[in-house]
Amino acid sequence: MKTFRKCLMSGVAAVVCSTLPAAACTGISLTARDGSYVQARTIEWAKGPLQSEYVIIPRGETLRSYTPTGANGVRFEAKYGVVGLAVVEREFIAEGINEAGLSAGLFFFPKYGGYVGYDASMNDSTLADLQVVQWILTQFSAIDEVQKGLDKVRIVGLERSAVVHWRIGEPSGRQVVLEIVDGVPHFYENTVGVLTNAPGFEWHLANLNNYVNLHAGDAPSHKLGDIELFPLGGSSGMLGLPGDFTPPSRFVRAAMFRNTAPMRDDGFSTILECFHLLNNFDVPIAVENPDEHTLPSATQWTTAIDLTARKVYYKTAYNNTIRCIDLHSIDWEEIEYQAHPLDPKQEQPIEMVVVGNQKNS
Repeated sequence: MKTFRKCLMSGVAAVVCSTLPAAACTGISLTARDGSYVQARTIEWAKGPLQSEYVIIPRGETLRSYTPTGANGVRFEAKYGVVGLAVVEREFIAEGINEAGLSAGLFFFPKYGGYVGYDASMNDSTLADLQVVQWILTQFSAIDEVQKGLDKVRIVGLERSAVVHWRIGEPSGRQVVLEIVDGVPHFYENTVGVLTNAPGFEWHLANLNNYVNLHAGDAPSHKLGDIELFPLGGSSGMLGLPGDFTPPSRFVRAAMFRNTAPMRDDGFSTILECFHLLNNFDVPIAVENPDEHTLPSATQWTTAIDLTARKVYYKTAYNNTIRCIDLHSIDWEEIEYQAHPLDPKQEQPIEMVVVGNQKNS
């Protein structure tokens, strides 16, 4: 493990720092006709390759939180095995699921959230904001347990201007958003099934009323005086849908796409539907950082998790091939705590199509 100082210097704070508006995560969720429940999201970073790994935490693993002064925070033992996708350090799981089917992820939340101040005398109960997902997934099997257990820890930030909020879901399809404002945690039932970044979740819900006219399909023709107005193309019912990449616009766009999406038959087809929807939220690199010329996209990876089947799917900016980790294939008593790069090779596999020479008879 890197030292805490080196960890911070390697870019942890920069990934979520409010002075660098490059984290534009978008989350959606869908339910299949057979009851399968899927949560999916993107993660963005436009300042260079984001060190991303998939992490396996076995049952019984002893873990410890960082604090602003070192790796000296709350200790906890994993009650549940976990698969997570982490950034920069394997402790900082941005999205994941445990063997009980509970899923959680963190989303950038600058300027609107705020934790309690750090108090070194309370290190034994101090939990770093970037390790909340790790703590939730190793300790709990349901949302109600998370809400009760939150009283046992003191969540602090590792960097003053870096604030996040969280999405937590369970296989039943229930999903909540956790936001900490002025040191006070607030849980919101998320029935719209979408999460982005700042402002707060309730603000985003109210903002949807500004788009009450949007609907699937075509807008009806009508007359304006003697002039007949008619749609110039398909999907005119969505005319006025915001197309920029700010959190409010992405929230509206994701809400409209998610809540007009067809219900698929099963979990796997719903996974694919989520990937198709989230393709609309890929952020072109030059939009975020005109000086970056090596990254293929500001959207560095996209994941979709089937909470019912306990399967994690992901693809990256370097390799759009969808890969899968099946939690049922893991022996949680024998496997070791480990982390591996999402892309062992940062290259896109291409399948060549062989064209025959014979003419049709």
